[in-house]
Amino acid sequence: MDLTPKQIVHELNKYIIGQDEAKKAVAIALRNRYRRSQLSPEMQDEVTPKNIIMKGPTGVGKTEIARRLARLVKAPFLKVEATKYTEVGYVGRDVESMVRDLAECAIRLVKEEKTQEVSYKATAVAERKIAKVLAESMKAERGETSKEVFEQNLVDGIHAGKYDNTVIELEVADNPKPLELSPGQGAAIDLGSIFSGLGMDRKKKRKVSVKEAKNLLIAEEADKLIDNDAVNAEAIRRAENDGIIFIDEIDKIAGKGNQGADVSREGVQRDILPIVEGCTVMTKYGPIRTDYILFIAAGAFHVSKVEDLIPELQGRFPIQVELKSLTKQDFINILTQPQNAITAQYAALLKVDNIDLQFKPDAIEKIAEISVDINATSEDIGARRLHTVMEYLLEDISFNAGGNDYPVIPVEVNAKYVEEHLDKIIKNRDMRKYIL
Repeated sequence: MDLTPKQIVHELNKYIIGQDEAKKAVAIALRNRYRRSQLSPEMQDEVTPKNIIMKGPTGVGKTEIARRLARLVKAPFLKVEATKYTEVGYVGRDVESMVRDLAECAIRLVKEEKTQEVSYKATAVAERKIAKVLAESMKAERGETSKEVFEQNLVDGIHAGKYDNTVIELEVADNPKPLELSPGQGAAIDLGSIFSGLGMDRKKKRKVSVKEAKNLLIAEEADKLIDNDAVNAEAIRRAENDGIIFIDEIDKIAGKGNQGADVSREGVQRDILPIVEGCTVMTKYGPIRTDYILFIAAGAFHVSKVEDLIPELQGRFPIQVELKSLTKQDFINILTQPQNAITAQYAALLKVDNIDLQFKPDAIEKIAEISVDINATSEDIGARRLHTVMEYLLEDISFNAGGNDYPVIPVEVNAKYVEEHLDKIIKNRDMRKYIL
């Protein structure tokens, strides 16, 4: 998708409030990928992504910006926490596992796309198979109708959902779950693929509804129609050229000259360095070069500073952007502007129980004011504070909602309602102002 940086920022604005500097940085990084793809192969090899460090408190949108960016262009995306990795020689996950995990994300992404392409054909085959099973169990109802016509009528009924709740016995593939290994030992062993490779496709009989049987068979038939070698090749290409790895909590492994329990921190940085710099990591789908993967690192950097990272690692993240703490106006915008605004989420949830929830502008302003004050007087957790405030505010309504058999009940949330239902939070907030 060849979106311009302005268009990318416009799309991100639908979901994330403020943080224009960070949005601009990631938009340029994404556009540069498209620009690189238009160059000659020789020049493409020379152009590497400019990795980004996002600095800012929790809950201000660091992860969401990266995740939405990847979703925008359907790029393989992986979020990892730097604290989960250990230096080589210590018990724990090795940093190369993040590339293997990205490969899994790419495989899943490509497989979903390919499945969508063959879904029409797979659905037709699945419905025909279920019709044969149903025809066997409904022989008495066939009467004078020919077998072919009867089965076609059943196919039409299955397609329309007429037999969704009918239970049938079906022979389906028995795929054992992948065997998980302990951290640091590499990828999980997929026993199903081993049996399949040996020509031992295991089957088992199950009693399932027609609706469930349809889903199982569609997945099974789609798998037969998809060329797995082509999926693997495309997934590796996407992981190498479009992959985004978001390394969170990078500040937790910063700090020079740490001793004792923190002795491996600098070692983790040294191990991350070749991955970010560009190397080849072996995965079960084939080797992946990390040279053109975009790395976005993020951290609060309350205690440590970006300068506390080893110089070589700093050099691999040439772009640094700072995300600001959220203001009252930011909270008001978060509550009203995004497509998935939290107020719209709660209104939709309670509509299930026939509660027509309406938030007045003065209520929105009061919720924002309280959220900002709590963040200022206690721990600043950014927009996540809204979840706490909203849960307290709507606790009574959520608990007393009577079910969807009741008539629609309009509920208006205004400033007075907010003050009454958040009285305890407001009192605690007022007390904190005077505690040093």
